[in-house]
Amino acid sequence: MSEDTGREAEADVCVVGAGPAGLVLALLLLKSGLRVAVVERARAHQREFRGEILQPGAMALLDRLGVLSGARTRGAHEHERFRLVEGGRVLLDIDYRRLPAPYDHLLSLPQAHLLDELLLHCEKFEGFAYFDGHRVGELLQDGGRTTGVRAGTLTVRAAVVVGADGRYSKVRRLAGIEAGRTEAFDLDVLWFKLKLPGRRPGERRDVRVFRDGGNPVLAYDSYPDSAQIGWTLPHKGYQQVAVHGIDHIREQLAAAIPPYAELIREQIRSTRDVTLLDVFSGRADRWAADGLVLIGDAAHTHSPIGAQGINLAVQDAVVLHPILVRALAAGDTSAARLGEFETLRGPDIAATMKLQGLQSKAMLSRGGLAAKIRPKLAAVVQRTPLGRKILDRIAFGNRRVRIAEECFTD
Repeated sequence: MSEDTGREAEADVCVVGAGPAGLVLALLLLKSGLRVAVVERARAHQREFRGEILQPGAMALLDRLGVLSGARTRGAHEHERFRLVEGGRVLLDIDYRRLPAPYDHLLSLPQAHLLDELLLHCEKFEGFAYFDGHRVGELLQDGGRTTGVRAGTLTVRAAVVVGADGRYSKVRRLAGIEAGRTEAFDLDVLWFKLKLPGRRPGERRDVRVFRDGGNPVLAYDSYPDSAQIGWTLPHKGYQQVAVHGIDHIREQLAAAIPPYAELIREQIRSTRDVTLLDVFSGRADRWAADGLVLIGDAAHTHSPIGAQGINLAVQDAVVLHPILVRALAAGDTSAARLGEFETLRGPDIAATMKLQGLQSKAMLSRGGLAAKIRPKLAAVVQRTPLGRKILDRIAFGNRRVRIAEECFTD
């Protein structure tokens, strides 16, 4: 890590945010011969990571970049299927093994494992500077053009600043860009982890959505020996549940996911054991300004439905990479030039948002009519070519997204 008290640094690109989008982009740019500075507000992963499911599309790109194997070696779980369970009956059973190997599964990979591996690869390049524990508080400007950032006593000057700092992006806010937030999903998620007993050797793992207790619940195994659980609630509905106390919350959860009921009663002892997540979608009013571009959740925010977060972040970085290389080579980092990223990537993001909306209505909607229609819809998805098409879109996104290795100089 860099010692930077009162320090100034220079780079071709300053990436704000050391999540999957920021570090994948940094590595791609470094491999293209550029100098990259990454500024991250947290220190040594001192923050809670929840999203950790990799779809096949993200795995394929990370593998091509040379980081997947090392990240997996740090510890991960394969999940073979996605299942929708209602009243003890499996309504929907999407088998990822139908996809071509080696990306024929979902991968539960702790995000810290992926970030550590990406950092390890970035640190091999002399042109890389990493400043963690620094919160950006100012965008440097010259005639309306962004020329760097100031984070406390640290100043980084760069031809381009990339805001990869998440759904509550400070870079986006400092640039005066509206988040474009919508309440399309109209739900919140109560998130928690459970310590699991040992599994039998060879036992299959699945990502599951349970509909046994009214409010649907997402559950999957997290490395090494826990389960991540997300209980969906109507937007701002947690207050109505919480007013009855932790005992009521615990029993509601136990009813919602019977296979985990005993563990819930043993391990959920207070409200400190759960976290309420505000679920919303959004698309920033614009993704680029002179000398600045937004990617990942800073540009477009999604629901956790369909486990698309890391997939989209990695693909964003891959799409933006050659645009930045060409822009810097031409000495043109205008909003018009950097805006090519939104032009290319925007349709994919719109398609994902639409698909997530359909998934939300199909899996999470309540009421008698939804209960009658859901099994019929599940049968259509499972038994027709439409199901394979939907699986391919969820798993890979836009298959035309590829790493621009022609830009590499190493």
